[in-house]
This record gives sequence, C-alpha cells and structure tokens, in this order.
Amino acid sequence: MRIAVTGAFGFLGSRLTATLLEQRMLCGAPIEGMVLADRIVHDDAAGVDDPLVTVVHGDLSDRLDDLFADPVDVIFHLAAAVSAECEEDFDLGMHANLDVTRALLDAARGQCAAGGPVPRLVFSSSLAVYGMHPDQPPASLVDESTLPTPRTSYGTQKLICEQLIADCTRRGFVDGRVARLMTVAVRPGKANAAASAFLSAIIRDPLAGLSATCPVDPGLQVALASPQRTVRGLVRLAEVSRGTGPGQLSGTAPVNLPALTVSVTDMLATLRQAAGDTVADLVTIAPDPAVEAIVGSWPAAFDNTRAAALGLHPDPDFASVLRHHLADQAVTRTTDEPPRP
Repeated sequence: MRIAVTGAFGFLGSRLTATLLEQRMLCGAPIEGMVLADRIVHDDAAGVDDPLVTVVHGDLSDRLDDLFADPVDVIFHLAAAVSAECEEDFDLGMHANLDVTRALLDAARGQCAAGGPVPRLVFSSSLAVYGMHPDQPPASLVDESTLPTPRTSYGTQKLICEQLIADCTRRGFVDGRVARLMTVAVRPGKANAAASAFLSAIIRDPLAGLSATCPVDPGLQVALASPQRTVRGLVRLAEVSRGTGPGQLSGTAPVNLPALTVSVTDMLATLRQAAGDTVADLVTIAPDPAVEAIVGSWPAAFDNTRAAALGLHPDPDFASVLRHHLADQAVTRTTDEPPRP
C-alpha cells in the first residue's frame, strides 16, 4: 500500500500523516511507502525522518512525476488555496484549486493507462460549495441532495473539482471519494487566510493571553468539526468499500462530513465557562462585512444521515471541541519542553 498526501505539511495534512504513520495500515494492508507533497516543507516537520516517507517539495503541478514515480494506491488531495485568498486573488484560486486538481487527475489517468492501479482519491471539498443568497431564505437542513450554489470563487472551484472527480471515477481513471469538510476548529498556531479563521482565533488566542476579534454578529450559526473528527472522516472515506449495502459507499455523490451546529455566542459562552471572564473578555466584537458575506453565505445545519451510515458522527457539543483543543495544547507543550537535567 503506497499513499500520497498533498498539502501534507498543512494543519490537516500533518494530522492525517501522523495518524497514518502511527497506525501503519490502511484499507487492511500495511503502508509500505508515503509520499508527502507540499509547497512549503519545514526540516523539522513531523514524519520527514520516517523510513516510510518520501518528501516532494514544490508546486504540485510541477512535481507530479515525482509523486507518481512508483504506483500510488491511495491519494489524499488536501492541497488548496482557501476562501478569503481566493476572493482576493482569482488566478491563485484557479491554479491552486482547479488547475492542480486537473493535473493530478491526468497523472492518475496516466498511471492507469500504463497498467498501474486505479488509485483511490480522497478529495477535501468544502461546505462552501453551498451558498445562501442574501435575498433568499436559507435551507432549513442541508444534505447531499441540496443543490450547491456557491457564493465564492473558492466554493465554485471546489464544486468544479467535485464534478471532474465524479466523471473520472465514472470513466475508471480514479476511485474518487469526495469529503465536504465543515469548518475545522479549533486550529492551533498562526491563522491561515480562510474567512472562517476567526472561529479558531476567538478561542485559541484568548487562551494564550492574546486579544482576538470576532468579525461577525455573534448570533451567527456555523457548522464546525474538530480536527479529530475531520481526520477520522478522511481516513474512513479512504477505507470504506464500494457497494449498496450497510456501511458501504454508493455512487459518486460527495459525503458531507458530520457537522456540529453552534452559534458564535455559544462558542464564546463555552470559552467563558471553561476559562473565566478574564480570558473571554479578550474577544472584541467588530463586524467585518466582507467576512460576514462569505461565512454568512454558508449553511449551518446539516443532515448527517449519510455520514452516520459510514460510522461518522459530529462532535456532541462545543465543550467537547474545546476539551480536545486544550488536551492537544497540553501534549504540545509537554513535547516542546526542553529536557530537564
């Protein structure tokens, strides 16, 4: 079993990589090699010294020959430009999200044409493929049959990629499995360029003693998933067998990973209850119309039936999401401490 992960040194990619390297198995077979591809690679990144790992550094569209130097059985395609930067730079989003994905599909097709295996391709799409027009009432509950009507370039690019993957699956070039990710929170470290980055910042930064700004009306409801549940969903989609029976994946329709619906008000109240007033008061409400327009266009309430049939379930509440984050930070601090004499 040989696996490739694109965007492998990003937040989700590094967590997925750590999970796979820890279990050393996927789809019931031992992992014999992993190719970790990313534009930015740090020398001290987790996994780079593992004997199973080969690192491919650079723009993926220029390094696909290296990615497919040996036959690849499973590809986790996580590399992407995110929502706000795609609104800021249309050409960046088209290249990073659409052009690179098409090139990856062409390379997978080439592997098949040369007599290699049909790779399972797990693609990280987004809830941003759905969009609510401000003049229309929001859907009460969104499922995979809800018509995607993206309101951002990022969502549009992800939707196009979904359709390309479905067609390549129909034609036998890949075995595509599309996961529509919810907003992942709480993310540690420096915020990325996603419009939803504040949903992590208003929790992460006050816990570190830093001020944070909430750019939306606190009454806004959002769909969240913890990093742990998100990685579990990606691995499950890679492993599930195709078919029409219970617990199998049928058709080429995307799977909405499980969503916890919560308001920003509830998130901040949970932070206050867990960490106290001094911490919670570090958050300032300062609405930003540009951010509200993007995040407010995404649905918040999802029907999780299809994910549940695959054994995937949402986080029970935001308190559990916060506990996961605090536990992760405690482990990170312990790991980063210098050895004691």
